[in-house]
Amino acid sequence: MAEQDYAELFTPEVQNALQDALKDMKNPVDIYVFIDSKDSNCNYCEVTKKFVEFVRDAAPKDSNGESLLKVNVIDRANGEDKQFEEFKVSRIPTVAFLKGYIRWTGAPLGEEIRALVETIVRLSQGESGLSPDTVSAIKEKLNGQVKVEVVVTPSCPYCPYAALLSHMVAYEACKAEKCNVLSEVVEAYENQDIAEKYQVMSVPALAVNESVEFIGVPNEENFVDTLIQKQKV
Repeated sequence: MAEQDYAELFTPEVQNALQDALKDMKNPVDIYVFIDSKDSNCNYCEVTKKFVEFVRDAAPKDSNGESLLKVNVIDRANGEDKQFEEFKVSRIPTVAFLKGYIRWTGAPLGEEIRALVETIVRLSQGESGLSPDTVSAIKEKLNGQVKVEVVVTPSCPYCPYAALLSHMVAYEACKAEKCNVLSEVVEAYENQDIAEKYQVMSVPALAVNESVEFIGVPNEENFVDTLIQKQKV
């Protein structure tokens, strides 16, 4: 994808909007960008790296003048395979938080920018925004392994809500010191094999442990109940 196609991402207007959206960050957040700068087939690697750095520059600064968003670029071309393995990342670009338990497989652009920014803010504040009942259910009943794949497209206005819900459940599982939920938002156009595997005709489509359970944004309670039912104990 030619970089000029994304010139509208890097405007002062977008930077102002990002600054406003990120202004409530409180604590530092680490974001990991997995790329391969020598892979000519990775059409979105460079723009993903550049956009995450653009977001970093819009984030608030700490007392030392450093951005609260700490960008870690993991480039396979530099022989950084160890972190690919540690985060269980196999596709590029991938943008990840929390050791990879929260991730975008494919560029988090278009409408997904909203979910990316909101994820950063909530991680920074230490608040998932989920209801107390949901948090209790995650702590008490969700003890097995769960992988959620949220299949999205950049133009889908509802997809960020599904992405955020899944990510925040994974976050609460990590806060409960379990980290047993992997939340992966999959960009359908970049990962057509995954979209075809699930026969996705409409987005967002949410697969739980490789079975499509929801088309559209699920209700928070129904979503967590389904994860509890489908968990691998």
